[in-house]
Amino acid sequence: MSIRLRLTLWYSGILAVTLLLFGFGLYLFLSFYIYSDLEKQLNDTWKQTYERKKTVGIPTFRGGYQLKLELDNLDTFSENYFFQLSSLNEEEAPLIHDRSSLLKGYGLSLPISESARQKIVQTDQFIVERLNLTVSNRSVPIILVSKGFNISENGQLISRGVLQVGAPIYYYQNFFNLLQYSLAILALVTVLIAATLGWFLARKALRPIEQVIVATQKIEKGADLDKRIIYDGPEDEIGRLTVTINNMLGRLQLVYSELEEAYRAQRRFVSDASHELRTPLTTIRGNVELLEKMWSKSLTSGQGTPANPEHVEMSIEAMQDIAGEAHRMSRLVNDMLSLARADAGFEMELRPIELKPLVEEVARRALFLPRQAEWIVGDLDVLDGLTVRGNKDYMQQLLFIFIENAFKFTSEGSVRLDALRSREQIGLRIADTGMGMDKEEVPHIFDRFYRADVSRGKTAGTGLGLSIAKWIIDEHGGSIEVITREGEGTTFVIWLPVVFLPSA
Repeated sequence: MSIRLRLTLWYSGILAVTLLLFGFGLYLFLSFYIYSDLEKQLNDTWKQTYERKKTVGIPTFRGGYQLKLELDNLDTFSENYFFQLSSLNEEEAPLIHDRSSLLKGYGLSLPISESARQKIVQTDQFIVERLNLTVSNRSVPIILVSKGFNISENGQLISRGVLQVGAPIYYYQNFFNLLQYSLAILALVTVLIAATLGWFLARKALRPIEQVIVATQKIEKGADLDKRIIYDGPEDEIGRLTVTINNMLGRLQLVYSELEEAYRAQRRFVSDASHELRTPLTTIRGNVELLEKMWSKSLTSGQGTPANPEHVEMSIEAMQDIAGEAHRMSRLVNDMLSLARADAGFEMELRPIELKPLVEEVARRALFLPRQAEWIVGDLDVLDGLTVRGNKDYMQQLLFIFIENAFKFTSEGSVRLDALRSREQIGLRIADTGMGMDKEEVPHIFDRFYRADVSRGKTAGTGLGLSIAKWIIDEHGGSIEVITREGEGTTFVIWLPVVFLPSA
């Protein structure tokens, strides 16, 4: 069952119950009010009529008197009401003394029930009854008001008189029957109209949600996260829901783009790693096969040493190649392990480190690296007393990555290390006079396995060093500045935040 149908049914059901309660209450109120007013009128009429009765001394077989009603100038009463004057004597039937012309014309009399008779005898209160009179073979409902009074002569009680005033109520009953039908039909029509309007309004109110559903379905089918839900209505609950979903789609698009980029980088990483690992493995396998062939042909029986000196020299070269490629593979695996730790969210243990002793130790050890360029250690005095928050091993690895890169791409000239100061940051500058790079290459040099075209085939390397360096810098809350020009050299400045500044 849809929300629209449920809302319509709930709305129609509540309206139907409300109309039912309203109609029932209105019916009871009108019934009570009209009948109470009619009873009041009958009571007033009884009092007026009672004042006009008189006793006529006409002998009768029951006490020698007769009661008469004087209804002169009360024609309206005579036309609309029934009047009857009777007397009660012990257990005998009531004696009717006089009746209105309406009763006389139909030959009718107003009955006195046994319960009403007992109340008339015992009390002086009005007794109200509803009963039916048969007039011309037709039952006429009436309201009858009865009240007793004493009949006395010379101060002696003779009998108990009863004056009854009645009025037909079939007009009222017809009115209330018509009211019932009218209320029922009106309620039914109102509920139907309300249900129709409710269905229309619910559809209109829920149309933005349908737009949300259609838009999300298009996004689901087309996998297009650039689409947004168009909503130009008020800022109500649906408006806020639309804005929330659009914001969620924006975040999903960002995350999806990042995941796509990560997947592309991962595929590129796997492809490049496979390529880089395949080269040393091919070299090792070829050299091993060469050694196997040479040693299988050249071994002398019994002594186990090769007889051909040329084979010995070739074996040594092959083993050197194997050792070199194994060393290259070891470095590649170590670099990949570092990057895998970075991808896994590895957090370095950082602690305060005095920067100058660490840089001086790296500068000293850099003298023993294989190089063709001149190694120059510049001014490091700005590092006196400065402390950074970092990891000593990774900081040393960071500096060696840039220094080894500078030696690798500088076949002649110099590589220089010095320090800079800018407010609360310290910069470690590694500058070389090597081949440099084109400015379009700079945004990609920190990508994994990326190597500038000018260096491919000329220098050995895996293309992972600068990626690792960028990760170490990020973990230390630093930044990297690159200044390069093709054919003139490259300068890297590593900026690190200082946690302790010496007093001036």
